[in-house]
Amino acid sequence: MSNTPTQRIKDHPDWLYLLREYYDLYRLLPAGGSASIRAHQRRVRNLISAGLKGNAELRFREPALLPVTAHLRRVLDQGRAERHAAHIMAIEAILPALSWQFGYDKVRKGLEQRYAYAEIAGPNGPVVLDDLILGLVLFAPSCTYPAHAHDGITESYVCLSGAVSENDQGVYAPGSLIFNPPGHVHRITVSDVEPSLLAYAWEGPRDKLAGQKMKFTRTGGKPKV
Repeated sequence: MSNTPTQRIKDHPDWLYLLREYYDLYRLLPAGGSASIRAHQRRVRNLISAGLKGNAELRFREPALLPVTAHLRRVLDQGRAERHAAHIMAIEAILPALSWQFGYDKVRKGLEQRYAYAEIAGPNGPVVLDDLILGLVLFAPSCTYPAHAHDGITESYVCLSGAVSENDQGVYAPGSLIFNPPGHVHRITVSDVEPSLLAYAWEGPRDKLAGQKMKFTRTGGKPKV
């Protein structure tokens, strides 16, 4: 049996501050009159608040970089000039501890140079939350993230730096929120000029969050996520 003491979020203020920044994202961003988005924002806030009040456990992962993280300096520099500069600075404080991943057993050709994500909170940590996943996703310029969907999970992205489009149906600049209900097939494209950094939140049943399998939608078929 390990004698290592359990790490808690209040023992690591930089992680505590970052979780508070996520809370503020979902408190201050407008819902645009959408009851569904407003309800999602409220659920995300409530789950973050529960983690803060419960002094959530921290399980640090092995830090890891991937090719797209070469664009991190640019997105952070650009993000500091935007409305969510405090969130960017909170990310910078814990940046060396992040574990960047692909999340797929097989990454499509070319995508391994243009995409990666890092989880901030969730069933597998680093901040242990059973009912919510928070993270960051980084895209290189001209990236196309293929069509996919999430089984039983409600997802939102908040653009922190750069600009993206979803399903070619709008441009999302810093401060914008993208909302994807469960099963919604979505494809993301990124500006030709600048990389983009998005914060994301997934909320749904515990078994769905803990066991989510990442697969892209097959051409002409149904979502396989």
